[in-house]
Amino acid sequence: MTPTHFAFSTTFLLGLMGLASHRTHLLSALLCLEGMMLSLFIALSLWTLQLDSSSFSVSPMILLAFSACEASAGLALLVATARTHGSDHLQTLNLLQC
Repeated sequence: MTPTHFAFSTTFLLGLMGLASHRTHLLSALLCLEGMMLSLFIALSLWTLQLDSSSFSVSPMILLAFSACEASAGLALLVATARTHGSDHLQTLNLLQC
């Protein structure tokens, strides 16, 4: 395993471990998800550059667009839960209640 592969797999796993362990606030969960998406974007971009192929050059931009949509939807959910529940604690949210 090359050092770049190790670095990107480590950053992805750190984001995953942060998502698994920091379940108190919605904002920390969203930041961990964003870190995972950014590590995937950088890894996919470097993989495209290493292959020197123009057919894969669009995929990092599509991933970045999905990441931006995920971030905006997450922030909208954060604002909505903070207004309705008064905080962003994940334990105050009830998924069974509409």
